[in-house]
Amino acid sequence: MTTKVISYKSNQKPLNYNTNLLETGEKDGIRHVWGGTVNNYGQANFTWMFDWENLKSRGVDRLVGHLIVSSLYSRWNPHRVEIDWTESNQSISEILGDDYADYWATFEYNLTAHYADFHPPEKISYDEMFVASDKTDVILIIEGKKLNVNKTFLSIHSDYYSTLFSSNFKEGQMKEIEIKEVNYEDFGLLCSSFYPNPQFPNDNTVEKLLEMASRFQVSSVIGIVEYHLLNNSRIEYEKMIWMADEYVMPKLLEKCIRQMNSLEIAKKLEKSPEFEKLSDRTSSLILRRLLKAI
Repeated sequence: MTTKVISYKSNQKPLNYNTNLLETGEKDGIRHVWGGTVNNYGQANFTWMFDWENLKSRGVDRLVGHLIVSSLYSRWNPHRVEIDWTESNQSISEILGDDYADYWATFEYNLTAHYADFHPPEKISYDEMFVASDKTDVILIIEGKKLNVNKTFLSIHSDYYSTLFSSNFKEGQMKEIEIKEVNYEDFGLLCSSFYPNPQFPNDNTVEKLLEMASRFQVSSVIGIVEYHLLNNSRIEYEKMIWMADEYVMPKLLEKCIRQMNSLEIAKKLEKSPEFEKLSDRTSSLILRRLLKAI
């Protein structure tokens, strides 16, 4: 099982009878709101709200660890709260100290994110997929290998081949057509996504599938990849939003824009290599979202 450790420590915060909100923050997909006040008995009354839906969308199904809240001047011993969460919205309440009008406090957490196990599909034989049969009527030659395919079937899925096989092009009348500047394995991967007994995308194949689907204009494969990225992927946010932008996946882009809800996420994106590749339109959407969120 894949795991990732996420740690955070706040600054010292003052609380008294008049305080309520102490801090909001985000770390690696975990958002928190920390509240605190002093009650009528002079006790520090703390609440934390946690939201890790961002991690949930990237394949995390469990957070395990602890939270520790401490006070300046040792008004109480460091207090530890054990955490074992499977639901993405959680709250913690603690009452500490005794008979003081004000406190200074800090908290920290150390959590291990557990990713759900996804088993990659067995690799299929592309040679068997492209074997000649009574249903094939044209041969594509890629890297010297002959791929027996059906014109109508390819044309239904690919606008590129629909045009290539039309009467307006000489290739439409040819029995063998060489496809240049493409890798045999990459083309097999693309076709395996819509051939009978299709292979579903995974995080190791999505980027190549998007590249190939874009080149050969196979919109259905882009849709399948978008569904995977929306529901099953563990890919980091920065690459996710770039792919959504680059390959025109509107639902995924909308989700990524919604997740842009803190300066920390924005700064992490800005430092990534994907940031400079984003379109002006998506950059504008990010800015507008940040202005609403902060």
